[in-house]
Amino acid sequence: MTTERPTSALSGAVGLIVSLFLLAVGIMTIVHGIGEQRPLFIVGVGLPLLVLAALSAAGLFTVQPNQAVVLILFGTYVGTVRQSGWWWTNPFNTKKRISLRVRSLNGQTIKVNDAMGNPVEIAAVVVWRVRDSAMATFDVEDFEAFVAVQSETAVRHLATEYPYDAEAPDSISLRGSIDKVSEFLRSELQQRLQTAGVEVIEARLSHLAYAPEIAGAMLQRQQAAAIIAARQRIVDGAVGMVEMALARLAANNVIDLDEERKAAMVSNLLVVLCGERAATPVLNAGTLHQ
Repeated sequence: MTTERPTSALSGAVGLIVSLFLLAVGIMTIVHGIGEQRPLFIVGVGLPLLVLAALSAAGLFTVQPNQAVVLILFGTYVGTVRQSGWWWTNPFNTKKRISLRVRSLNGQTIKVNDAMGNPVEIAAVVVWRVRDSAMATFDVEDFEAFVAVQSETAVRHLATEYPYDAEAPDSISLRGSIDKVSEFLRSELQQRLQTAGVEVIEARLSHLAYAPEIAGAMLQRQQAAAIIAARQRIVDGAVGMVEMALARLAANNVIDLDEERKAAMVSNLLVVLCGERAATPVLNAGTLHQ
């Protein structure tokens, strides 16, 4: 594993002065050799100076903000220049530029089975940047393709770890625990991409849905669960209201009901409170007793 090693380079102004000096001396040498009719002097001194001037100019390079230049000399890693500016280095160094800017990967929607075996469609957005330029250059073949492949692999693994919807209230699910699922995805991606010297800033699900072949059935299941939960809340409230009504009637001595009439009253109140439609009252013009 290669670790980034900072290196320094000379100012580009110094390299430009040296290159212009060699160029001027080479031209003067060639002119002097032509005037003196000394071809060997031209070939032996003038032309090599022009070649040195060209090589010296080839060592000039620039580094933009949030950019790194990896220097390689005949297959050996020399170092990385991160400081922005105009620089001059050994002209035989190979200069490979690496962007350190924050990037965003919008993953494709893939189909995978969740923890319950239901097919779901899922996609994620990953925000990342290169942390170690040497690892990104030498430890993986193509760090951008590596990020894309590992992101898809992590999303597939995430979908198999959790269900789409949790059956228990405290369970983690893909739909109901977005923050925890996102943190799990970011942590796993960071472990997978550490080899490439990549830092994962954020990872979140951008698309989550049941696969089309079961979407209709799952929608009915969600609707049924919602109806059951609503009915349960209505019944709990109705029972509480009935208990309160009986307790108030008994406490205020409004009416004395036997067990049979209490049961009838409870039945009527529950029908009124739990019914989907408004109750139609029936007025009793007679007495309570037959």
